[in-house]
Amino acid sequence: MLAYIIRRVFILIPTLLGVSLIVFFMLRLTPGDPAELMLGERATEESLHEVREHLGLNEPLHVQYGMFMKRLMKGDLGETIFTRQKVWTEIKHRFPATLELSVCALFISCFVGIILGIVSATKQYSVFDYLSMLGALTGVSMPIFWLGLVLMLIFSVNLGWLPISGRLSVLIDLEVVTNFYVLDSIITKNWVALKDSIWHLIMPAVTLSTIPTAIIARMTRSSMLEVLKQDYIKTAMAKGLSKFKVVYKHALRNALIPVVTTIGLQFGVLLCGAILTETIFAWPGVGKWMYEAVMQRDYMVIQGGTLVIATIFIVINLFVDLLYAIINPKISIK
Repeated sequence: MLAYIIRRVFILIPTLLGVSLIVFFMLRLTPGDPAELMLGERATEESLHEVREHLGLNEPLHVQYGMFMKRLMKGDLGETIFTRQKVWTEIKHRFPATLELSVCALFISCFVGIILGIVSATKQYSVFDYLSMLGALTGVSMPIFWLGLVLMLIFSVNLGWLPISGRLSVLIDLEVVTNFYVLDSIITKNWVALKDSIWHLIMPAVTLSTIPTAIIARMTRSSMLEVLKQDYIKTAMAKGLSKFKVVYKHALRNALIPVVTTIGLQFGVLLCGAILTETIFAWPGVGKWMYEAVMQRDYMVIQGGTLVIATIFIVINLFVDLLYAIINPKISIK
């Protein structure tokens, strides 16, 4: 297994190099000039030239990419064009908000999706099966931005049950330790902040979890149906074991292998897909920050954020592969 991990780590290097190449050159092909956005449309050509020279935008593309890679080798993702803050510092400050939202959405997706998939498989062709699969199809087809706006209209504007945006109410003080507000509230025993942070988390997490929930539910149902048709399941049932024990002890463990793959991939998708959700709900995470960077043509932010997300995505895939051997010892990773 150690040799497998080492090989995957070495594969990480050319993968990230390819990601950096694609992102770097695609950004340079998009219309828009960061210098003009900084100084405004009435800026003189001399001032624009000075800003471009300062930012290195006047250099040939291969020179700009070489400068970017040279900084990257030192662990430096560069500085934001507009605020001149270190990109890595900004990511460390904002990433906990994105991770907190993504983990909460993943928990909802796994809990709801796996239960729906199991019950649908054990009650195949029932009314519940048809309704759950219809709900899964609706969840996959529903645009996140539309669902977010609908939830805001219903639960914030009309009913007034949930806050419309942000991570914490303005009037509530919280001592920030880890920048994970739920965790910080527990650490500092600030129960008012804990309740308020969870209240702020509900709508964005539900919105973000709809598509993964639908995908996990359909994958769980499909995998469970395949496993339930196996001979050893029929033998277990013939021996008089309870249906609950057969389904949850024997069938589910084998059915979880493709589901775990799906969950791992969906977690990476959640980190990327949080851009829309964070923008709609004004959630101060990496996604909203990168959206604003795209609008401002802040190359360094987009490059750095994309590389960090790509690295996390690859590490998650490695972790999922290692989980195979834990879930099913018959699978060997070499």
